[in-house]
Amino acid sequence: MLDVQELGVVPYEEAQTLMKDLQQQRIEGVIPDTLLLLSHPEVVTVGPRARNDGVAPPSDYETVPVDRGGGLTWHGPGQVVGYPIFKWGERDGETSVADIIHIIEGWLIETLATFDVKGERDDRMQGVWVDGRKVCSIGLSFLRWVSRHGFSVNLNTPAGRVEGVAGCGLVADTTTSLTNLGYDVTPEAFVQALLPVVRLTLEE
Repeated sequence: MLDVQELGVVPYEEAQTLMKDLQQQRIEGVIPDTLLLLSHPEVVTVGPRARNDGVAPPSDYETVPVDRGGGLTWHGPGQVVGYPIFKWGERDGETSVADIIHIIEGWLIETLATFDVKGERDDRMQGVWVDGRKVCSIGLSFLRWVSRHGFSVNLNTPAGRVEGVAGCGLVADTTTSLTNLGYDVTPEAFVQALLPVVRLTLEE
């Protein structure tokens, strides 16, 4: 069973509080696997890798520290954010964090394919890449094998904003949006295509 909550635009710190609450409820078995789908007002989340390396975005970006894996990740308009509050390790192929990231990458690659967009994995960094540019970021944290945080997909983000952030150890301008690459996929259409893919994974 999957509970999908489409929340619209949610301030990042409000979403953090919700994720933590739901993670604890999932650990206790109070709720089923839950997928939050939303977007955030513009903010750059700063993971431990970026903090340890002293990496920061340009000064005109608002930032917030987070406890997920990875470095800097831009969030803002024109992006679909998904937070799977899932209990992993109970289905085949979920024996490590790398397995779980691979599964989520698969969701996004399969969803992009429905729009004739070829998404690929890349040895440079976890996530999904299109035409050699990163368009989907993934960063998770776990407690008792229940995940928090998740993925973001840059669809029609404001020109230059995601490109201005050196995301997760990459140089600036490596990360971009589908619009910038010449593809037209709306957030609504992406979510509609994504959900059957995720549900199928949970049934396997």
